[in-house]
Amino acid sequence: MEINAIQAGFNLDHIAIETKNKKNLEHFYNDIMKMKSFQGHNKDIVCVGPSRKLIIKDGVKNKLSFAGFSCRSKKDLNSFKSFVKKNDVKITNFENPYLQKGSFSILDPDKNIISFGIKIEKKFPMINLLHGPLQHLTFSSPNVENFKNFYCERLGFKVTDIVVKKDGSLATCFITSNHEHHTLACFKAKKVGIDHHSYEVGDWNYIRDWCDHFASKNIQLLWGPGRHGPGNNLFVFIEDTDKNWIELSAELEIIHDREKKIWPQAEKTLNLWGKAILRS
Repeated sequence: MEINAIQAGFNLDHIAIETKNKKNLEHFYNDIMKMKSFQGHNKDIVCVGPSRKLIIKDGVKNKLSFAGFSCRSKKDLNSFKSFVKKNDVKITNFENPYLQKGSFSILDPDKNIISFGIKIEKKFPMINLLHGPLQHLTFSSPNVENFKNFYCERLGFKVTDIVVKKDGSLATCFITSNHEHHTLACFKAKKVGIDHHSYEVGDWNYIRDWCDHFASKNIQLLWGPGRHGPGNNLFVFIEDTDKNWIELSAELEIIHDREKKIWPQAEKTLNLWGKAILRS
């Protein structure tokens, strides 16, 4: 039996980003994002915290190397792989070393490498690390429609909300592979790649604690505090030493089989409380 992505219940397990200065990024994620690092596959630097993992690789600044999603069981994974093959999605030769054996990877329309598998359970000392599981990844692309069609029609993600321009074209699409409002999203922009990655801290008080921590490290907020319309979550944004955007989110909407919502492209959609950063 084949099952789609949302039936398998995939969570974002990790992302791998490229840089020309691994040591700078390693220090940032250890010191500012309260993670611990170790050497991974092929000289990668792996930064981990409670339910969050980020891999730092040599390469092109601000480029996503790959992202990994994990589901509950090998049975669900194999059923999903059958679903993907049935929809003529090509399986790539890339083997993700940060998922258990048996994982597989695909290329999306913008050539992003996305892996699906079972997470590798490893325990690390997590003393005095702030709560903030890695939760979603957001892309930028000149063709959001292609993003939506590929992930939803061929992989089985679910559209939760869309943002529409005055001319009726698609500006933003939010999609999910589980019960959370979105695990992936895409903003229309000329740049192809990552828009931001996000950590769901769960409660407004944790946003406060994170911001107090940032202040103690002289890290200024790039945007927020605010509240998004789609997802209804509270947020703040900072950027790392490569200027990758990082979101800290709280109280993201949980979806229980509701219809998708359509929002106008406007500041209030992106921030119900005030100023917004519009991508296009």
